[in-house]
Amino acid sequence: MKQKRTASQRWTGTLAALLGVIAAACGPTPVAESAAPARFEVGICAYTFRHLTAFEAIEKTKECGADVIEFFLWQKLSPENPKVILNADLSDEHIAALKAKLEATGVRAVNAYFNNAPFQDKAGVEAGVRKLFEFARKLGLRGLTGEPPVEHLDLVEKMVKEFNIQLCFHNHPINPKKPDYRNWDPKYLLALMDKRDPRMGFSVDTGHLARSGVDSIETLKLFQKRVHSVHLKDVKEARPESDDLPYGQGIANIKGILAELKRQDFRGHVGVEYEHQSDRLLDDVKFCIQFIRTHAGLTSSK
Repeated sequence: MKQKRTASQRWTGTLAALLGVIAAACGPTPVAESAAPARFEVGICAYTFRHLTAFEAIEKTKECGADVIEFFLWQKLSPENPKVILNADLSDEHIAALKAKLEATGVRAVNAYFNNAPFQDKAGVEAGVRKLFEFARKLGLRGLTGEPPVEHLDLVEKMVKEFNIQLCFHNHPINPKKPDYRNWDPKYLLALMDKRDPRMGFSVDTGHLARSGVDSIETLKLFQKRVHSVHLKDVKEARPESDDLPYGQGIANIKGILAELKRQDFRGHVGVEYEHQSDRLLDDVKFCIQFIRTHAGLTSSK
């Protein structure tokens, strides 16, 4: 039987409808700081499977036993759409398909590595960076990883505040052929973040640090709460092109790194990343995922 609504109920319904209209006009809800996980997450950097499409990388992430994935923004989208590139130009239709793929596999996308294409058009740089952050919000990402030009860090910080999305500044190895490249130096990077919003921090690549002769544990201690994500690698030796190795077989002290992350109560994601391809790749990644869980005392969230 249909009952008549009281004046109070009619007002509540009207208010709810009004709030819905306002919310729709304001766009998607930004990622809240409270969305930070209760523990650090075990994931895979899609760059490990760059010879595949993003959809296939999601499948491999699930197969390897990881919970989350970090995309990179120049990968082909799917076997069905090999000419579509996963980047900030992705249509809403393709974003919806990507989110459906993630949901179907139970893998969560938490971050994406971007190149510096948005900064190339000097006249339209703000529009390009805004488009990048809008894409990240649509996909529900917690952060973006890259090496934005230092002259544009004020603009990046503006977007970080507006969209409530982290900037995870990345490090590559020291390069004797590029003496002006300084992002391998933790002290230099930390100085870039001085007095900036706390959501401005670092994606620490332990392999690139080891290749540069830099201690990852000391770097994590230096960065502290500005560590937002980790590209976890072990490498054979301290040289820029050194090969990746399964954890515990190289010079990076992966056990010590995991212990330091636990000590800091790190709440971001740790992504397994391989730069060198081999016929052992899938087995090596599975081994690394289990290594993290074993030595960090973590179990799968699934």
